[in-house]
Amino acid sequence: MTLENRVVLVTGASSGIGAATAEALAREGAHVCLLARTESALTDVADGIRRAGGTADVYPVDLADFDAVEAVAERIESDVGTPDVIVNNAGAGRFLAIEETSPEQAAEMMRVPYLAAFAVTRAFVDGMIERGSGTVVNVTSVAAYAPWPGATAYATARWAMRGFSAALRADLGETGVHVMLVVAGEVESPYFEHNPGSRERLPAISRLFPTLTPGDVADAIVNGLREDRRTVIVPRSLAAVVRLHRLFPRLVGELVVRTGWNRPKRDDWTRIEVGRRESR
Repeated sequence: MTLENRVVLVTGASSGIGAATAEALAREGAHVCLLARTESALTDVADGIRRAGGTADVYPVDLADFDAVEAVAERIESDVGTPDVIVNNAGAGRFLAIEETSPEQAAEMMRVPYLAAFAVTRAFVDGMIERGSGTVVNVTSVAAYAPWPGATAYATARWAMRGFSAALRADLGETGVHVMLVVAGEVESPYFEHNPGSRERLPAISRLFPTLTPGDVADAIVNGLREDRRTVIVPRSLAAVVRLHRLFPRLVGELVVRTGWNRPKRDDWTRIEVGRRESR
């Protein structure tokens, strides 16, 4: 795909992978539509793109609010038409074990990324099908293949993005609408700043792979779009693990579990809870 003069919608575009992807696409000549909750942060990203000679529009929206998604989709259709590319990048969630996670928190983590990606895609897919072209990019984590201990709801939501991509690809069939799944390893992003203690829950085996920058993932997305790829895995060395997982899922799963987070013993949990109560 040639990206010049294409309309590309990027969710979660206020920081991290989303902002870097929007900037990379704009450098390729795409007109980018930036979606996220915080208007000021989106405006900063858009201003940077414009200063560099690109074009960008800002659409602040809470992607967990499906009525708001429909409303913003109508605005985008009116302003620039049906996007040529949708990058479903927005994500939320914390690395928590099941007993640390309320059902409400689990629902929130499923709402963004998966249900938000569903809602955004659904809002524009009729136009893509009618046009006979378009690409839906779903960004997920390697947890979609090999979930690690202490991140149950997070990993489930990322697995849902993988399943959504496969189901969407089957559903769209011969419509001309393409689906690309992007699987990223550890990324140095604001996530770890906002969720202290999460990095310590990554399995030790993850240290075999380089830590990515948001720009690394953005470049992989751009290259994948150029080449009309079905799946993009970054870093490339991680692709070998994904292939190994397909052949020997139990082996890879055991490696992740054995090198991952260990649940505290019950007496340790008691001390933690007592400490929490005393600190209140």
